[in-house]
Amino acid sequence: MVAAARHGRWRAAGRHATKASRRRWSRSPLRWEPEVQPLPETRLYDAGLPVTEATFKILTDVMPQIVWSTRPDGFHDYYNERWYEFTGVPRGSTDGEGWAGLFHEEDQPEAWRRWRHSLATGEGYEVEYRLRHKSGQYRWTIGRAQPVRDKNGRIVRWIGTCTDIHEAKLAAEANELLSHELSHRIKNIFSVVGSLLVLSAREFPESKVFAARFRERVAALARAHEFVRPHSEASQPVIGRTTIKGLLESLFSPYPAAGEGRLAFSGDDATVDDRGATPIALLFHELVTNAIKYGALSSETGEVSIVLRETDGMMVMRWLESGGPAVPGQPERTGFGTKLAEMSVERQLGGTLLRDWRPEGLVVEVSVARSRLARDEDL
Repeated sequence: MVAAARHGRWRAAGRHATKASRRRWSRSPLRWEPEVQPLPETRLYDAGLPVTEATFKILTDVMPQIVWSTRPDGFHDYYNERWYEFTGVPRGSTDGEGWAGLFHEEDQPEAWRRWRHSLATGEGYEVEYRLRHKSGQYRWTIGRAQPVRDKNGRIVRWIGTCTDIHEAKLAAEANELLSHELSHRIKNIFSVVGSLLVLSAREFPESKVFAARFRERVAALARAHEFVRPHSEASQPVIGRTTIKGLLESLFSPYPAAGEGRLAFSGDDATVDDRGATPIALLFHELVTNAIKYGALSSETGEVSIVLRETDGMMVMRWLESGGPAVPGQPERTGFGTKLAEMSVERQLGGTLLRDWRPEGLVVEVSVARSRLARDEDL
């Protein structure tokens, strides 16, 4: 024990402070603590706690994703083992600015632009690009980095990661292609129906007025379809800035109940742009469709009232059905359209959706932060 004490020390149980850590806890009455000399490498700082380069390397090398680090000026001087396993390049060959040569040439300008912006402002870095794998294939990757600051707020390091998202990216592109194909076919169906109406009106002149009105409604449905189908950032409709009331008026225009005053909205209004338009349109399209098939609007005397109310920065939209068939209670099964509408409100807009299956008619209340309906709503 005396010999061993030259390289360590015995400590009593309990909480105690040491140079290397703030508090340690031991349940045994006596604990052996070997002395560990801090390595002389450059240290990183986080809330004043030193972490040696050796510790950093051990931690990052066992991680399943690529980790890299740069000096404050952006000079890359460290990559973990995953980087070399993925790229197959010799160690040290991508130090400095050598990493850029592994990016697909089409993605390099944007990656450089964002990286320089982060270095100039201290803001986090995030960009998607294609990174060359050791097989020669370019794989979609998302790169992220955050600055490490010392106790004075000065950037002393950048720590970044590269995450392979290739399969997820391809799956998203396949879904987008399928969505476009389905939308194209639906639009063709609307066009065929419109053409058949024109031909029928020529064959039966007495139905010309009816055919013209019906064709207008089909065209309105085709326009509404653009709002209610799933979209990516690239395919979403460009509507500029409108309002919830303006959007609802456009969505409800194909339905006779709107012209008859049985499908009406009132109350406060709010600005909405392409970010909020699609989920809101999807929700109300689903509600009005179900009301026509099963609810209040399936009856000639049924009505739907939509009351919009703003309170404490929240937009509350209340859907009330009345005068239709008696509601037996909550359905045992939820349809796909209803699930999709709920997901749009809750996930895309971060809102809440509550349903109350009253005997006299369905009541739906949706609450969404007004700031989620449009960008820079408060400007």
